[in-house]
Amino acid sequence: MKLNRRVFIGTGVAAAASVLSAPMVKAASHGRPKVVVVGGGAGGATAARYIAKDSKGEIDVTLIEPSRSYYTCFFSNLYIAGFRDLQSIAHSYGTLASQYGVNVVHDWAVGIDRDARTVSLAGGGAVPYDRLILSPGIDFVDGAVAGWDLSSQNKMPHAYKAGSQTELLKAQIEAMPQGGTFAMVAPPNPYRCPPGPYERVSMVAHLLKATNPTAKIIVADPKDKFSKQGLFQEGWANNYAGMVEWIGSDFGGGNVEVNPDEMTVSIDGEVTKVDACNVIPAMKAGRICELADITEGNWAPVNGHTMQSRIDENIHVLGDATNQGDMPKSGFSANSQAKVAAMAVRGALTGSKVFPAKFSNTCWSLIDTDNGVKVGATYEATDEKIAKVDGFISATGEDAALRKATYEESIGWYAGITADMFG
Repeated sequence: MKLNRRVFIGTGVAAAASVLSAPMVKAASHGRPKVVVVGGGAGGATAARYIAKDSKGEIDVTLIEPSRSYYTCFFSNLYIAGFRDLQSIAHSYGTLASQYGVNVVHDWAVGIDRDARTVSLAGGGAVPYDRLILSPGIDFVDGAVAGWDLSSQNKMPHAYKAGSQTELLKAQIEAMPQGGTFAMVAPPNPYRCPPGPYERVSMVAHLLKATNPTAKIIVADPKDKFSKQGLFQEGWANNYAGMVEWIGSDFGGGNVEVNPDEMTVSIDGEVTKVDACNVIPAMKAGRICELADITEGNWAPVNGHTMQSRIDENIHVLGDATNQGDMPKSGFSANSQAKVAAMAVRGALTGSKVFPAKFSNTCWSLIDTDNGVKVGATYEATDEKIAKVDGFISATGEDAALRKATYEESIGWYAGITADMFG
């Protein structure tokens, strides 16, 4: 049965309770039940691995991901500053295929037939599913920054999908003339990784302090405040004095226009010539969610108990693409949500036990060498949303030993989460 949105929301607790004790659902086709996962990042790779691993071969799992090497957005800023090399944030899907039996298809998903339960591929053909998991990450809102569109991304990179864009941005920063100007256009809420742009400012400042110490950094921000603001601004003042100018919405940070051909940025009518520019536009759910017609506005609404779409019960949506409540859009969040979805999918398809959903998230950021800070929280599913239970954040004025320990903690987390994703 396909539920419309009104019926799905209205079932509330009853729907969640039925999932907790759901009997096995037979596959729509012959043989093992089929799960298709679109997107091989922190959400999709984790979900594919957990379903394949925990079902012990009872479920046929296909992962559709165009990239053969996946570059994590988290820790990509550290590559810009020289703390990591690019290969250290690159990961392959070989272990998912060889050790867990996941059928990895390197292609683009270009359409979803929700009635037939098939995913169409750019290379031709369609893949059937009994349950579909969408974890496509983000795309950008057309026209979000005046003067910029995707055709401008080589002159003014967004670098918010890691890989070649990250390499390009770093090369452009390194090519700046002495005393030059780097500009960032920060995104409006909500967006992937709330501290990400400001960690990037810190890492750009770290690189310029070593190679171009008289350079300037301008940040045009449509928001009046941002994640870890006190921590970042303390760090900029202590480590990069006089280098970083943040212009928030009160001073015109939301009234921005760029000219990639002329390499200029206009902030509230004042035009500045820049030598490198990072434009991070407003974001929305990855395109495949729109094609599946499961979005409302820019994001895909989900039931936090199972990560099921509130529009189609046979589809689960993870990570950055979702409208789920209080969790930030982060790799940690996507990984946490993937485990809840994997458990719900196994329960629906094999009758295995499903436990109440619980979630957690931590976002680490590096300000300077051995100077790490973090913010995080735990969450639980309610009938309305994923709700925050409690949280924590680093304090300003912490001593160097604690900041170093926080950074080292983040290194351990990176190793752990990528192993959890890719095996």
